[in-house]
Amino acid sequence: SDAMLSRGILALVSDMFRGVTAEDILNLEPDHLATAMGLRSVLSRGRNDGVASMVRVVQSQIRRLIDGDSKDVNVDGSSVNGNTKKAEQVAKQSTDAADQSTRKPTVAMLLSGGVDSSVALHLLLRQNYNVTAFYLRIWLEDELSHLGTCPWEDDLEVCQAVCEHAEDVNGGVGVTLETVSLGKEYRERVVRYTIEEAERGRTPNPDIMCNSRVKFGCFLEWIEESGMEFDYVASGHYARLEDGDIMCEEVNESEYNANGGNVKKKRLFRAPDPVKDQSYFLCALTQKQLSKVIFPLGQYHKSEVRDLAMQFELPNRNRPDSQGLCFLGKVKFDDFLASYLGNRPGDVVDASNGDIVGRHNGLWYHTVGQRKGIGKVMTPLATARGPWYVVAKDQSRDVVYVSNRYDEEDFARARSEFEVEDVRWISGRAPLEARGPIGEEGDWNEVRLEMKIRHGPKIVEGTLLLKGDGSSGNIRLDKKDGGLAPGQYVVFYHPGTEECLGAGVISEKHWANFLQNYNELIGSSS
Repeated sequence: SDAMLSRGILALVSDMFRGVTAEDILNLEPDHLATAMGLRSVLSRGRNDGVASMVRVVQSQIRRLIDGDSKDVNVDGSSVNGNTKKAEQVAKQSTDAADQSTRKPTVAMLLSGGVDSSVALHLLLRQNYNVTAFYLRIWLEDELSHLGTCPWEDDLEVCQAVCEHAEDVNGGVGVTLETVSLGKEYRERVVRYTIEEAERGRTPNPDIMCNSRVKFGCFLEWIEESGMEFDYVASGHYARLEDGDIMCEEVNESEYNANGGNVKKKRLFRAPDPVKDQSYFLCALTQKQLSKVIFPLGQYHKSEVRDLAMQFELPNRNRPDSQGLCFLGKVKFDDFLASYLGNRPGDVVDASNGDIVGRHNGLWYHTVGQRKGIGKVMTPLATARGPWYVVAKDQSRDVVYVSNRYDEEDFARARSEFEVEDVRWISGRAPLEARGPIGEEGDWNEVRLEMKIRHGPKIVEGTLLLKGDGSSGNIRLDKKDGGLAPGQYVVFYHPGTEECLGAGVISEKHWANFLQNYNELIGSSS
């Protein structure tokens, strides 16, 4: 109610100034406006002071604009040659600025048909945002139709129902729903990456690419090209964003000077729900992208969101959460890979002694640390000596290496020390603690970090030592991890603050080191 009253008073002040010359506004006594408007007797002392403050702000803007726009304008707002058009133009800019402050911020809401994005939409409406919903059609229905049905039509129907239901909190009018087809862009920017990484034997992460390249990538480009204008783009992700002042040491000199020494950047934090936190999937977003983003669910636990869905009586409140990759629906990932890559059989080799213990159908069906399902491609005699784990892959020879001694000291180093590449930082630069003396490029300090090796609640601790130009580095974990697969993202967090700092990708050098040690071991035993 306080905020509504403030906006109402500001709207009245804006109306009072409309059509008034800059000279008259400058000559106005700020404390007298409330009386002239007939409000002094009904407003508290604090509110009356607020009205006077609004007048002073507008007068200050007029003087600043006049001083900056022309040296031929007098202090009273009139021009030296008697032409008052410039002053009136300045007054209009000031009243337009006042109008702007009462305008509802516009938001493009990414709606999927799930409970999370639907609750996020309703929260935005209740926070007085002007919301337009967008459904991104990225299903690969043509390519995957032989594998099963893609439920995009069901999702779109649910989105429509959610938008129509929103009329109760949107002034009796449903939220506009737009459908944007980005299937082509998705194939080029996400599917191609996924297939190429898998074919190389690496472990891709399409969800990270979907967020950085599609949802907050080509969708933002589409908005700009379409001529639409939105203040923000929102989604149902579980993550927190905060504005933060960055120390001058954290930015380059030109950026610091261009912003008058006051540089603000977006800071990404984990959500309070450790299971649902999705900061891992958002680690590749840039400052430009984050500056346009809102995460309405950032402060909520999943159970609270479910409760809100019931409270809002959403038509999809009982809909289960979607599982798996966003573009596959009910299609299994292995079936998706098979449709693009087919099979390429190779040996399954015991990493301890070099014995062939099975035959696989393709490197892309297996990932480091995998236990479930590996027995299906091994001989019965070998399976009986399990459990077996995938420990490495040799793409040049199409070999999958396995071991039934994965928890022993033989693999302690391979499970705790590795190299990362393509290291990127959300702020644009590595943390101060990681950088050596200013001016000495390539001089890095070992820095302690919290990390996520994969999406989920598990946080691991360790150190990162960058090298060279800072785009790669070495990581040492305090404890062994379940499986370090090249291509997999490692996301960095500041210890104790839950702030997501950036990420890197596990390098293939991790395999190279293992295979070198393996060949030395096999060579010495033969």
